[in-house]
Amino acid sequence: MTSKAISDAEKARIRDEKEREYAETKKKQEAFREMQKWPYIMKLQHAEMRASQFYRTITGEYLSNVHVSVGGLDSITLYLFLKKYVYADIKGVSVSALEDKSIQRVHKELGIISVKPEKSKVEVIREYGYPVISKDIAGKMDMLQNPTERNATVRHAILTGETGELGGYRYSERMRMPQKWRELFIEQEAPFKVSAKCCYYLKEKPCDIWAKQHISYPYLGLMASEGGRRSRLLPINGCNMITKSTKRSCPFAIFTRQDLLQLALDLQVPVPEIYGEIRRDLDGNLYTTKAQRTGCSMCGFGIHMDKRPHHFDLLREENPKEWRFWMYDQGWGRVLTYIGVGWEEPYYRQVEIREVMEAAP
Repeated sequence: MTSKAISDAEKARIRDEKEREYAETKKKQEAFREMQKWPYIMKLQHAEMRASQFYRTITGEYLSNVHVSVGGLDSITLYLFLKKYVYADIKGVSVSALEDKSIQRVHKELGIISVKPEKSKVEVIREYGYPVISKDIAGKMDMLQNPTERNATVRHAILTGETGELGGYRYSERMRMPQKWRELFIEQEAPFKVSAKCCYYLKEKPCDIWAKQHISYPYLGLMASEGGRRSRLLPINGCNMITKSTKRSCPFAIFTRQDLLQLALDLQVPVPEIYGEIRRDLDGNLYTTKAQRTGCSMCGFGIHMDKRPHHFDLLREENPKEWRFWMYDQGWGRVLTYIGVGWEEPYYRQVEIREVMEAAP
């Protein structure tokens, strides 16, 4: 039966069903937000409880193994937390080659198992497109740039906000592409492809293959406070998600950045050099003196919101050869220019020019 053939009564029934789902989701989100307000010690106890529960369920009921998917500081902290409070011999798995050199050194010191990416960074960009703006926007752009009959309904929702039967015949502002990106990528055709498939081929699939080979399920260092999809999905799915198709644990789901950094200090986590040091500002808030977040050197997610020096600027300082490779040889420069992000003029020159102008009589 097509959506056109559905009666008004059936549409009303579907809307009512979706309304109940939305109400239940809202309750979960409100409860989750209250948990995020808990004191640090309570969150720590909750993380230990949920992580232990996941371990017992997977190793007991499912007779399987567990491991930690390790990347930057957040998941390194999770790995050491789990070794101390849940299972001392837990394994850590990572596509370490994608990480900063200082993170790779810490991985080696901790004995993290390294797996190879499914494809190279260059192959992913050339085959699927650039990871830019956000995973959500990039995923939508990927569908719009690669239309099929199967994604027709979702493409319609992205363009109009009208969700059809799948969304209970509601209007969804979240599904509709924001106006800024509509103008850049829909009303005019971008001279490059956009995709969110990089994480899948570079990180997720290689770790999934390892997990299947070792009959193991992951702990992930995700926090809802980081925003994006995590802020929407973690409150709904909870710290532990165990279904027929998915089994994973995110013990730090209700943590804030402050909680994570405090735990890193408490556990004396070896902080990779790219982050600098963990310090307190004048208001007592913890921060890292260098990078606040890390990721793949060619990742453009969130770059439009970063102040300079953004991570491509830092890459220019640390590895000028790699920076030139991505900016010029692989076309990242034209992508950044297209979305209005500065990159070609060194950011320190901009600071010098501004300071001279401000000091001028």
